Amino acid sequence: MWAYESVFYQIYPLGFCGAPFENDGVPESRILKVIDWIPHIQKLGMNAIYFSPVFESDTHGYNTRDYTKIDCRLGTNEDFKKVCDALHKAGIKVVLDGVFNHVGRGFWAFQDVLQNRENSRYKDWFARIAFDGNSNYNDGLWYEGWEGNYDLVKLNLRNEEVIQHILSCVQGWVDEFDIDGLRLDVCYCLDRDFLKRLRGFANQVKPDFLLLGELLHGDYNQFVNDEMCHSATNYECYKGLFSSFNSMNMFEIVHSLLRQFGPENWTLYKGKHLLSFVDNHDVTRIASNLTNEKHLPLIYAMAFGMPGIPCVYYGSEWGAKAHKNEGDPALRACFENPVENALTEWIAKLAKAKKNSKALNYGAFKSLVLTNKQCIFERECDGERVLVAINAEENAYTAHFDARAGQGTDLITGELHDFGGGSELPPYSAFFWKTEC
Repeated sequence: MWAYESVFYQIYPLGFCGAPFENDGVPESRILKVIDWIPHIQKLGMNAIYFSPVFESDTHGYNTRDYTKIDCRLGTNEDFKKVCDALHKAGIKVVLDGVFNHVGRGFWAFQDVLQNRENSRYKDWFARIAFDGNSNYNDGLWYEGWEGNYDLVKLNLRNEEVIQHILSCVQGWVDEFDIDGLRLDVCYCLDRDFLKRLRGFANQVKPDFLLLGELLHGDYNQFVNDEMCHSATNYECYKGLFSSFNSMNMFEIVHSLLRQFGPENWTLYKGKHLLSFVDNHDVTRIASNLTNEKHLPLIYAMAFGMPGIPCVYYGSEWGAKAHKNEGDPALRACFENPVENALTEWIAKLAKAKKNSKALNYGAFKSLVLTNKQCIFERECDGERVLVAINAEENAYTAHFDARAGQGTDLITGELHDFGGGSELPPYSAFFWKTEC
């Protein structure tokens, strides 16, 4: 699967392009802006892009009106095809947000229900509708909304017509835009039989067509398996990544990684490739989340060195700030041009190391050194061994451990490293040492 050797870049298109929050119905080819950013994305070393919702919606993209039409605030289907063609020409895979649990109130089939009520042929397209109830929209009917949000109308994913409509739309996205996969919004809410149907379809629609589920808590194996998703968002490690640095307690994230990928027989996700991230469109940007800005390069080193598929959220690669309590528009900002600085250069080096290392892509996980402020862990696969070393404190640290080699090469800088007499980690430093097995 190509995704297992990739580094993702996430764009929330409506924010990225500066589109109005409410769908004003006024077409504007804003999505073409992505083409101007391709050199920056390439320079970062990203070889896959995940677009948050791009299809016609009421407001924020997750309340879909039409799965077949690019949101007019972003442009036309032809505009988006130009973007996808340019990305593919640059060697960048394209993954779209598949928002299949719910639609918006403006969705054409739900509009028919509002107009024709019990006589609508689409009334069974939705999970639960009670024509003797009501909602806060005062339509004279009640329906199930996602987590009580009535602007998000839950689909009936056991209705064959709904399933066929979704599959035909995905087929259309492949035919028209040549997409390479889907990120499944609120995957934990999706009907599991529907997921199996979607996986069977994905196996046929295009070779190595990726299904990446948005999962929060619980056992990811219930959704990431040979019958459903190939991968999932690693929210289980998301909090541990930043809080380990903020509390100077590397035990938190390393113990989570041992639980997920460690050498023990009870390890939960050994051999699986989850999406690693330090922020995204739903959470506080990492530069606002860390209490010590010198930890910013280090948390990216951790995210790229740990098992998984790293994903960088647009703007965060240069340290853009935004806090969740400022609201979604702040998290999903429009930046006129990309910024390139020391952090973007660092991330580009991490991306190059990750993509070119079999051990970092597929290697097992083993903890070698662990203190509150330092960690060294091993990734090993098929004769290649990489030691990921992080020192999160302001003082140098000398680590003594069985390096099993006299010398190593840092995959980030290309510099040689001698393990004789211990390894000195300078203050606030990270290394990817490649050594002999």
